Amino acid sequence: MYLADRSAPDGAKTASGGGPGRSPAVASAVLALGSVSLITDVSSEMVTAVLPLYLVAGLGLSPLGFGALDGLYNGVSALVQLTGGHLADRVRNHKLVAGIGYGLSALCKPLLLLAHGLGPVGVVLALERTGKGLRTAPRDALISLSTPAELQGRAFGVHRAMDTTGALLGPLAAFLILRAAVDGYDAVFGVSACVAALGVVVLVLFVPSGTGTGTGTGPSRPKPGASPGAASRTPAPATAPALAEHGAVNLRKALGLLRVPRLRALAACAALLGLTTVSDAFLYLLLQDRTGIREQWFPLLPLGTAAVFLVLAVPAGALADRFGRRTVFLTGHTLLLAGYGLLLWAPDWSALPLLVLVLHGTFYAATDGVLPAAVAATVPAELRATGIALVGTGQALARFGCSLAFGGAWTLWGAGPALAAAAGALCCCAAVAGFVLRPTAPGAAPAPARHS
Repeated sequence: MYLADRSAPDGAKTASGGGPGRSPAVASAVLALGSVSLITDVSSEMVTAVLPLYLVAGLGLSPLGFGALDGLYNGVSALVQLTGGHLADRVRNHKLVAGIGYGLSALCKPLLLLAHGLGPVGVVLALERTGKGLRTAPRDALISLSTPAELQGRAFGVHRAMDTTGALLGPLAAFLILRAAVDGYDAVFGVSACVAALGVVVLVLFVPSGTGTGTGTGPSRPKPGASPGAASRTPAPATAPALAEHGAVNLRKALGLLRVPRLRALAACAALLGLTTVSDAFLYLLLQDRTGIREQWFPLLPLGTAAVFLVLAVPAGALADRFGRRTVFLTGHTLLLAGYGLLLWAPDWSALPLLVLVLHGTFYAATDGVLPAAVAATVPAELRATGIALVGTGQALARFGCSLAFGGAWTLWGAGPALAAAAGALCCCAAVAGFVLRPTAPGAAPAPARHS
C-alpha cells in the first residue's frame, strides 16, 4: 500500500480472540524481538556514540575520510540486507537468518579491542554491519507476519520504542565508562561485546522459531458489528500474479517484486530522501562544531535523539495507522529539514542542541517504523523479508552516497555550505516524494484487500 493509505476503520479491528472494537495486545514475537533489539542496541550504540570522536580526534581522520568510513559502515549493511531478506524467505526460517546476523555482529565487538588503525577498524566495522544487514529484513518480516495488517504501524512503533530504549542506554553507558575507566575506548568496546552476546542468548531462548500466526497476511474480513464496506477499505497489494502463488521462493519471484508499481514508488522515494539525509554521526559533529560542546559530553548527543524517539515511536506509528503513512512520513522529513535550518541560521541559543535533538528524534519516530509497515502491506507473505530488504537496501545505499558527498562537501566548502546544500536538496526531494506518494484516486475506495 502507499504511505498515504490508511488502516481499516475502528469497527473492523478486533482483538485476537476478542470482540469488535478492541485493540489486540502486541504479539509476543514482537515483544521478544524488541527485547533482543533493546539489548543489541545498548551494545551497538555504546560503540556508535564514541566512534566519531574516536576516529576524528583519536585517529586523526579528515571529514572526507570519516565520510568514506561512515558510508562504508552503512553501505555494507545495505548490500547485505538484500541477501539476508531473500535468504530468509528462501529457507523459510527468519529466526535462523536473523540469529546469524546478530551473532556475527556480537563476534565483531571484541575485535575492536585489537583494531587500532584505520584499515583494521574499517574491516571490523564492515563485518559488524554485515551482521546488521543480515538480521534487519528477517526481523522486520517476523514483526509484520505476527501482526494484523491494520495495526502494523503500532507494532513497528512498539518494536522501535524498545529498540530505542537500547539506543538511549548505550550512549549513557559509554559516557559513564569513559568517565570511570583509564583506557576508556577499550573499556567501551569490551563491555559492548559482553552485552551483544547477551542479546544473542535472548534471541535463541525467547524468540519463536515460526513466522507468526499469519494474522498479518490473511485477507481483511468484516467483523461482527463492522460496516459492510470495512474489508474493502484496506488497500490491495498490487502484486504480479506470479508473486501471489505459493511455493518455493526463488530469485525470479524476488526480482518480480520490482514489477509491483507501489513497491517501486516506495523504494524510489526512500532512496531519494536517503540521498539528502545527513548521517547521525555528521549531525552530531555539526552540532558540536556549531555549539562548542566539550568532548566529554559528545557521547550524550545520541542520548537526546534516542529519548525523543523512544517517547514518540508508538504514538507516531498509531497516527500513521489512523491518518495515513504518507502524512506522517513526510512530516518527519519536514522536521528534519527544520533541524538543518536551526543548525544553519538559529542564534546561539543555549537551548539549540536540545531543539535540534528533539527534531532529530521526532524525524526517526515518524519514519523508521512507518516505512516497513507500508512495505509489509505491499508484498505477499512469502516474500515479506525480500520486499522490506529491497526498500531498505535502496535507502541505505542512498545514505551511503550522502555520507560520501557530504564528507567531500565539508572538506571542500566547510560545514555550513555543505549543510545548506543538503537542506536545499532535502526540500526538493521531499516535494517530489509527496507528489509520487499521493493517493492515486482521492475519495475513491481502494480495491478489496488480497494478501498471500
